[in-house]
Amino acid sequence: MFTYSKAVAREFTADVLVIGGGPAGFGAAVAAARNGASTILIERNAMLGGMATTGLVGPFMTCYDDDGQEQIVKGIFDELCLRTEARGGAIHPSKVEGMTTYSSYYIRSHRHVTPYQSEALAVVMDEMALEAGVQLMYNVQVCDVLREGDRITGVIAAMKEGLALFSAKTYIDCTGDADVAHFAGVPTWMGDKRNGLMQPVSLFFEIGNVDREQFVGELEQKKDAGELGIPSHNCWSWYIAEARQNGDWTLERDEIGNYEQPVSNRWKMNTTRIAGIDATKTEDITKGLVEGRKQVQEVMDFLRKYVPGCKEVELIQVASALGVRETRHIVGKYELTVDDIMDQKHFDDAICTFGYAVDIHDAQGNGGVFQEVNHYYTIPFRCLVPVGCENLLVAGRSICGSSEAAASYRVMPCCIATGQAAGTAAALALKTGGEAAEVDTQLLRRTLVEQGAVIKD
Repeated sequence: MFTYSKAVAREFTADVLVIGGGPAGFGAAVAAARNGASTILIERNAMLGGMATTGLVGPFMTCYDDDGQEQIVKGIFDELCLRTEARGGAIHPSKVEGMTTYSSYYIRSHRHVTPYQSEALAVVMDEMALEAGVQLMYNVQVCDVLREGDRITGVIAAMKEGLALFSAKTYIDCTGDADVAHFAGVPTWMGDKRNGLMQPVSLFFEIGNVDREQFVGELEQKKDAGELGIPSHNCWSWYIAEARQNGDWTLERDEIGNYEQPVSNRWKMNTTRIAGIDATKTEDITKGLVEGRKQVQEVMDFLRKYVPGCKEVELIQVASALGVRETRHIVGKYELTVDDIMDQKHFDDAICTFGYAVDIHDAQGNGGVFQEVNHYYTIPFRCLVPVGCENLLVAGRSICGSSEAAASYRVMPCCIATGQAAGTAAALALKTGGEAAEVDTQLLRRTLVEQGAVIKD
């Protein structure tokens, strides 16, 4: 054990401190600032968006109910989609059906996905945050949390200039890994409570210079013949089987998720899979990145050798961040379960509505579980409230929910929605003089709906 002591010279204060600028943090910061709270957002990377930008993850999974009939995530998320579309960097989900190039020829829970270009999305996120009055601070990494009794008194973070102290009345943990909650001593659990296993990570990448006519032509033929979208026959699985027999495919996946972007000849690829990675550990993150980049090269070789239209395919870029599906879950005031989701359990404090499938990637190999939900479900505010810490809220994939439930709400539209709820709650609490964790949830719900959110009863 090594003890280190140093005076921290720089200090920043605000009403609300949002830690993490991914989808949840973006939603939280914009909502808090728009509702009158002075707001600082600190982000360890060089842009907002998290998985959507540095992780190159896309498209946004469906923001509709599982029947594909009604858009049930709106508010800040919908504004982001519309503004990015106006820049030519996205297609609004209302215009996108399943079984197309934009959904990698999936239909289940893939109707009304949102194709977007990550670079355009990052610009729009900057604009929306700055317009709201958020103070953005990039390349800032949370290191520790100061706590007195049941309250956080400050967050220690590393900046280019050295360590700094960030103080606020309310803290919103949007790190995705519940880092702030963990540092503050809030109880958490890792992955599946039964065994600690977590879903595998992926490394997204983007390709171009595809002969689209050939590439899409074969997929369309398979679609017309009814041979796509079934478990044993997804995109390019028939060539993967051949490549595996020839020793040209060693990956644990039997399909290639390929999502066309709303710009000419550019595709997001979701194919790599790295199991056994704990993304709360630096050594594991490093191992995952190295293995992910290795797998990307294998996929590129496969595309050039086996897939029509890809003989001259080019690698445009590889994500600089792992696509992490699961790490810590906080112990909160309520744990959402998969039964709650399937039963559409009613919550008086529901703060958002969602309908994406329970999408569990096997923690130890290929395959998994993909179970559509019953129309839609809601998430209660109590899932965002950790036990034992009065001035902390958590938004995004690390809210209190079982591993199976998180396999649905972990995706980005829902993360933005929970972020919007957390930021709005923090701002409302300032006006009433109470803690965000004890906010009047009926007032919170009314405010969210007035500001465009959808909350079904």
